[in-house]
Amino acid sequence: MEMRELKSGEIPNEYVKTKSAGRAENIAEEYTKEEKARQENAADHNDPIIDFITFSSFKSCIQKKNQYADVDATQPEMDVQLLDVNPYSRPGTTIDHVNGIVVHYTANPGSTAQDNRDYFNGLKDSHETSASSNFVIGLKGEIIQCIPTWEMAYASNDRNADTISIECCHPDENGKFTDATYRSLVQLTAWLCAKYDLTVDQVIRHYDVTGKICPKYFVEDEDAWVEFRRNVQDALEKQ
Repeated sequence: MEMRELKSGEIPNEYVKTKSAGRAENIAEEYTKEEKARQENAADHNDPIIDFITFSSFKSCIQKKNQYADVDATQPEMDVQLLDVNPYSRPGTTIDHVNGIVVHYTANPGSTAQDNRDYFNGLKDSHETSASSNFVIGLKGEIIQCIPTWEMAYASNDRNADTISIECCHPDENGKFTDATYRSLVQLTAWLCAKYDLTVDQVIRHYDVTGKICPKYFVEDEDAWVEFRRNVQDALEKQ
């Protein structure tokens, strides 16, 4: 039997017969709605642009997950340059118990780890403010330890007395870390978690303490923060 192509707006006889068996009203309107739904469903499942976006997103997630697969919780290399004991950046106060790790950013684009360490140490003479950090991570991933982990730094306000602080350098105003900085941050954080028996839930941002936009990129991109803590957890599981 030869199949005739339907004209625009024409309803198949088979459809009319099927629907008429139950009820005759609004057949044309019902057919139009069902046909539109079928076309939209077909478009959703066969749109090459959507397929490409879906594949690209999946590929990006896999690459991001595997990018730091080699980072573990071993102690990273670090340059120990302890600040001079002074009231403005290294008070010499002992921490009774470490209950967390606080991540910061320098808010000084392009500055190096050495720049920030030297600034902290210079506060003993300038008396400009009270500020410091246990660690500073540079743009190339270099880590400088400024204050022992069992001593308090002036970084995290009312959490100074029970946390270890990590300042991170960044190249631009958006606050995003370089890949080298990020890798060192993951490893250093994981190592500190293992050393002090902390979980990733005890790794927080300065923002979580005071509401300050610090570290900026991890505050403005919540997914990036979640991913960072997932990377730290992955590193811990390699012990």
